[in-house]
Amino acid sequence: MDKQQLVEKATETLRPFETSNVINTMQHMTIKSVFSHPAVLFFIFAVFFFGVVRRSKPVLLTLFMLLGLIVIMRFAMPTPGNDLSVSSMLPFIGGGLVVGGVIIYFSLIKTD
Repeated sequence: MDKQQLVEKATETLRPFETSNVINTMQHMTIKSVFSHPAVLFFIFAVFFFGVVRRSKPVLLTLFMLLGLIVIMRFAMPTPGNDLSVSSMLPFIGGGLVVGGVIIYFSLIKTD
């Protein structure tokens, strides 16, 4: 396999990870489709189990942040064809403040 074929194969392999494809996928993705994938469920269960068994506050806060980010992105991303406006950013701002506030509270303010 020469260099040109290797470059073409790498380009075709990485094409689904282009920014426009990722944004398009996120806009058409439902929470049900994300959480019905077995790999996602296994990963979430494994991290949750590790966090509970080890009683690791950073692991559980990271899991909370990731799940919160998924929910926020689902509600804040405009539908295809609509532009990003201030009213569509309100769920993102509110959700970000809630998630950030919970993380700051449990990591900095509340002590064991």
